[in-house]
Amino acid sequence: MGNTWKIYMLAFIGFFVGTNEFVIAGILNKVADSAHISVSAAGQLITVFSIAYAFGPTLVIMALAKMDKRKLLMISLAILVLGSIMTAAIPSFIFLIVSRVVLAVGTGIFVITAMDVAPKLASPNRQGSAIATVFAGFSTSLIIGIPIGRIVAQAYDWRVIFWGIGLLSLLAIFAIARWIPTTEAAKPIPFRMQMGLLKRPVIALTIGVTLFGFISYSVFNTFMTPFLSSVLHMGEGEISIIFFALGIASLVGSKLGGFLADRIGIDRTLFGSLSVQFLVLTILSIVLMAFAHSVIISIVLIMIWSIAVWTFSTTQNFKIVTIGQEASGILLSLNMTIIQIGIAAGAGIGGVATRSTMQPITWVGAASALIAVIISVGSLGFSNTSRKNVEVKS
Repeated sequence: MGNTWKIYMLAFIGFFVGTNEFVIAGILNKVADSAHISVSAAGQLITVFSIAYAFGPTLVIMALAKMDKRKLLMISLAILVLGSIMTAAIPSFIFLIVSRVVLAVGTGIFVITAMDVAPKLASPNRQGSAIATVFAGFSTSLIIGIPIGRIVAQAYDWRVIFWGIGLLSLLAIFAIARWIPTTEAAKPIPFRMQMGLLKRPVIALTIGVTLFGFISYSVFNTFMTPFLSSVLHMGEGEISIIFFALGIASLVGSKLGGFLADRIGIDRTLFGSLSVQFLVLTILSIVLMAFAHSVIISIVLIMIWSIAVWTFSTTQNFKIVTIGQEASGILLSLNMTIIQIGIAAGAGIGGVATRSTMQPITWVGAASALIAVIISVGSLGFSNTSRKNVEVKS
């Protein structure tokens, strides 16, 4: 199997790994009925997953930093098999909480390690596209993973979904063992030195860009449904179509991020995608103030915003790999933690901003995106120095 197909294999595995995270939102009522709990209580399963995803994979990857990446991928899939069996076989609320923690850790380890492995399989001028391909596989679960899950849950039983994910994860272990090459074990990095990586200006600034970039995303995305219904006066059917379109936009943005990073460079792509987010949210704010019922213009702007968000997300992960090659897995996991913190912070800030009306979220999102743009500009000098050092060492 050629390296290109190995990257696509990682992307396919990423698809059903991502489905295990997102599908729960689409079948929450059925899960609640099986566990004999309210839907609101079942919603805490999503919260638990996010918290575990934010911190669990980082700790595991730090502890196993010297392990061969192929073995780490296999371990992550074994964890997913365990979590899937726990979810499907024992659907009590306590076991569901435990299983969501287990699944979150396995999901995070796989996604982080796959994005670390993919560029190593690619040719030098296709590394950004390799990460984008893996990320696109994961994000595709947002588009078709949830609808497929709902269909399966209605036709059979929601547990079938997790039995299926468990089986696919088991098969994927053998596929990884067969086709993903071993990597030389990395020199172990003491925990104090791992944390010391954050003292490097380029890494600290890059993490800062991640934080404010995802605060901007979360402020708007978290309240997308009430924004569409109360500000643009859209019905449930129209909102469902918009979310499907947003899923397509995420896929386009993921691939575009890798393409642009390889063609025009990482920093230009980051600056451009963040600037587009800031400009689009600002223009959308002005349009809504001047033309309250400009639905078509607003939807077009939202689609452009979504593409820019995912372009940024893919490229940011690629940058993390390039500036910390000696500890790329650790830095990718830290970046994922910051993403989850940014999403949580954005949701909280958005909740405060929308106490009386939904319209402020576009202004707040634009302000956070602007801060990310400023930080990204400030990191340019350090990024160039870091890459020159890498080139000298190589």
